[in-house]
Amino acid sequence: MLLACSAFALGMGRDEQVGGGHIPAHGPAPVHGKGKPVVENRSYNDRAGHPAAPHVHASNDKWVGHDTGRNDPRYHLDHPWEHGHFPGQFGPTHVFRLVGGGPSRFWFGGFFFSVAPPDIGYCGDWLWDSDQIVIYDDPDHVGWYLAYNVRLGTYVHVMYLGNG
Repeated sequence: MLLACSAFALGMGRDEQVGGGHIPAHGPAPVHGKGKPVVENRSYNDRAGHPAAPHVHASNDKWVGHDTGRNDPRYHLDHPWEHGHFPGQFGPTHVFRLVGGGPSRFWFGGFFFSVAPPDIGYCGDWLWDSDQIVIYDDPDHVGWYLAYNVRLGTYVHVMYLGNG
C-alpha cells in the first residue's frame, strides 16, 4: 500500500507502477522480425519514476526492454544449455527466495544461476540473500532464462548452472 501511495504522490497512476510485489502473469512474447537495434548500456527508463533496468509494467505485463530479438549478439551462446535445463517450475505460481551469492553465481532451492554479463549493471540493487524472484523462459535467446525480481519489478537474463 505504501508503494501505491508513493507512486501516486510522484504523479504516476496505477497503470504505470513497476514492482511492489506485482508478478507478471506470463513471460515476454517472442520478438518477431529483427527487433530493435542493440544499444550498449541502454537505459530502460520509459516513464518518470521507472527504473533504468529492464522492467515489467504492472498494468499490462509489458516487458520493457525485451525487444532486440534473436539476433542480439550479447546473448549468443556457443553451447546453450551447457549445464542442462532448469528442472524447477516456471512462471507466476512459482516464487523463489534468493538465499545467497551475487550476479556471477546465486542460488535458491539448491539451484544455481548466473546473470548474463551485459545485464550485471541492471541488478545492483537486488538483495541476493532475500529477494523473491520468478523464473520465466526466454522465447528469443536460446540458453537463457529471465529472472524477474518481485520487489523491484526488474529482470535480467540468467543462465542455469546446475543444482547442488
